Amino acid sequence: MTTPLTRASGWHLAALLLANFVLALGPWAVRLADSGPVAAGFWRLMLPLPLLFGFALASRQRLTGMPWQTMLVMIAAGVMFAADLGAWHIGIAMTRLGNAALFGNSGSLIVMVWGLMALGRRPNGFEWSALAAAMAGAVILFGRSLEIGQATLLGDLFCLFAGLCYAFYIIVVQRARAAFGTWALVAWSSLAGAPVLLGLALALGEPVWPHTWWPLIALALGSQVIGQGLLVLSLKHFRPLVIGLVLMTQPAVAAIAGWLAFGERLTAWDGLGMVLVAAALAIARAGERSNAPA
Repeated sequence: MTTPLTRASGWHLAALLLANFVLALGPWAVRLADSGPVAAGFWRLMLPLPLLFGFALASRQRLTGMPWQTMLVMIAAGVMFAADLGAWHIGIAMTRLGNAALFGNSGSLIVMVWGLMALGRRPNGFEWSALAAAMAGAVILFGRSLEIGQATLLGDLFCLFAGLCYAFYIIVVQRARAAFGTWALVAWSSLAGAPVLLGLALALGEPVWPHTWWPLIALALGSQVIGQGLLVLSLKHFRPLVIGLVLMTQPAVAAIAGWLAFGERLTAWDGLGMVLVAAALAIARAGERSNAPA
């Protein structure tokens, strides 16, 4: 179900751009954290919980009294979100930041394909273009990563798997949106996913308690509160195509951060691969409104 767009202003566009800019810096904060990468995901979910539940209460969103079936769906969503963050943070530690931002957002394409399957129809011209661009860009980026080393290619695959997990998270969350408000949804899914990430971090033998807190605080507030909050605020003011085009700024910002902070230089082939995959994500976002099942 879609709702009519409300009138967008310059402030709404600024919020959308800032949301994507802040989200693109998330991988940089994961790299700087002296906890393990999966443990960083745990702190990303755990630290902002008081704020998330506070925002839900301030917005008068329902937090309790849900049917047990709805709560099970919410727990499943939290587990899928935890799987997304765990795989993505492992991949961030192994590949380039630009690649991590691209493949971590690949869930849009997967949701597009799922929507087509739910509608029982073949892709149209734009959708075939998105799939072709995504495949071509992925082949280029995978090849470039393999030239650097097998570990970099494995990191790309972890980020791609994270995108798959995020797509399933979105699909599961759709079943709970009717009962929960946005902040309540994010709060409960974060609370359900945090123990999963903590258990995985301990099982992997990662250090959980950090010596330096500011990268984790920046990750929690930037990605989970400011980035997601501004994104939710601006979504109702723009069509999916605009959101998809602005989404293309994320890999660019992440690539620049990787170059400045870690010396990750990109070639023209890297740029071409990123443009192809980012264009595919934009096309997939453009098709969300027509592909969404009832």
